[in-house]
Amino acid sequence: MLDFTILIDNLDVYLQGFGNTVKTSVIALICSFILGVIIAVMRISPMKVLSAAGTVYVEFVRNIPLILIAFFFFYGLPALGFKLNGYQSGTVALTIYTAAFIAEAVRAGIQSVSKGQMEAARSSGLTYIQAMRYVILPQAIKIVIPPLGNQFINLVKNSSILGVITGLDLMYFGDSVASKTYVIFDTYIFVAMFYLVLTIPLSIFVGYLERRLAVSG
Repeated sequence: MLDFTILIDNLDVYLQGFGNTVKTSVIALICSFILGVIIAVMRISPMKVLSAAGTVYVEFVRNIPLILIAFFFFYGLPALGFKLNGYQSGTVALTIYTAAFIAEAVRAGIQSVSKGQMEAARSSGLTYIQAMRYVILPQAIKIVIPPLGNQFINLVKNSSILGVITGLDLMYFGDSVASKTYVIFDTYIFVAMFYLVLTIPLSIFVGYLERRLAVSG
């Protein structure tokens, strides 16, 4: 039986961490989506320099652990003269890490769109960027809604990395409650419940969006 006094007595602490986790997730979600789309377009660009830069970014970032990226921004940047606090370091690391996976999903979506559509758009007078923005990307994004939804859910869960670098997120304050009360199991069960409050509605929304897009064709 869970000891709900742990939750009630420390509700302000949990809510503070929950608020910071929501804020981090929203910022990282928006920024990683924008960055991921840019990297995806670079990956399939006819310019070899851009294509190579996009490939290097994806292969480098997605093959190293998220915690090392967070450590780089939190511990490494001060050595180079740039200082970020734990919250800022974690949010930037989360953005950069997630963008690599979003880039691959969007790239797959772009490549699934018929090449004839790009050729038709270019022949109608659109530049490469305009054709990509107005013709190809809207169709590609629609195709990759399911994998993008999974990435956004992973992003929320991965935000717990902030707890390692004093990022003041839900996990960080969960650790604080556990060390104060010495009630480990119940404390983290309540932490998990707060994460579910975020991820379950997000999962339902992605499913709803998939059905709407399927109906609209």
